[in-house]
Amino acid sequence: MEYHGNKFSMYNGDCVQIIKQIPDNSIHFPIFSPPFANLYIYSDDLADMGNCKNMTEFFNQFDFLIPELLRVTIPGRMCAVHCKQLPKYKSRDGQSGLIDFRGEIIRHFEAAGWQYHSEVLIWTDPVLEMQKTKPQGLLYCQLRKDATHSRQGMAEYLVVFRKWADEGDAEPVTHTKEAFPLEQWQDYASCVWMDVSRTKTLNVRAARENADEKHICPLQLDTIERAVEMWSNPGDIIFSPFAGIGSEVYQAIKMGRRGIGIELKESYYNQAVLNCRSVDDSEQLTFGAIS
Repeated sequence: MEYHGNKFSMYNGDCVQIIKQIPDNSIHFPIFSPPFANLYIYSDDLADMGNCKNMTEFFNQFDFLIPELLRVTIPGRMCAVHCKQLPKYKSRDGQSGLIDFRGEIIRHFEAAGWQYHSEVLIWTDPVLEMQKTKPQGLLYCQLRKDATHSRQGMAEYLVVFRKWADEGDAEPVTHTKEAFPLEQWQDYASCVWMDVSRTKTLNVRAARENADEKHICPLQLDTIERAVEMWSNPGDIIFSPFAGIGSEVYQAIKMGRRGIGIELKESYYNQAVLNCRSVDDSEQLTFGAIS
């Protein structure tokens, strides 16, 4: 299935297959949150990258997408990946601790030709994490009993890559001091974003199915807004291969950009179309990507 609005197109299917239809050097800014390997299962579809048993199996699938992202991105432009480190469990992994998921993403992107450009740590509240998931390492009683099992809360990251190009071949993103004042830049330039609202997200309830996990949590609109504002121009095409309920495309439309999204799960795709249609009220624009 596919839906074409005034300023967006949304596709229901396997992103590894559908992205092959997108022309070379036609996307201005991919931004997305991939399935977190070995942590959540969104469906039993074999094309679902979240449907894997370990990190190796996940990256065997993800490595088909990363070079395609490079191919479709305009030279000199960025790609932003939202991620976090993943927990190890004694019952599953033989020992508890952390998996360097963020580092693996960086290594696989660089192997495909991307340049690791920058990153932002997004602060998360360890108390809320403790209340939601009850990890042993965040329990106060564990700290008092044996602190060698205690750890800090798990932050989120926005890891940014660049499709490198010589200055004369790159398409720049420019800002005026009126549209992007110095004070705002000093805030965005921080390596830690402390004020991203955890609750400012699209509503997931309409997209949730009975068999879904309770983890469904779309990327925060604040994070998308900051990244789109920094690394794209008005009218640019923003792309998400894991569109979910459409957060990245929705926010792109609100900010005067265009959007392309791909989502495998039909219920999420349907909700993504509804969400994007709710802000897609401008004149028909000509798309330079998938026909």
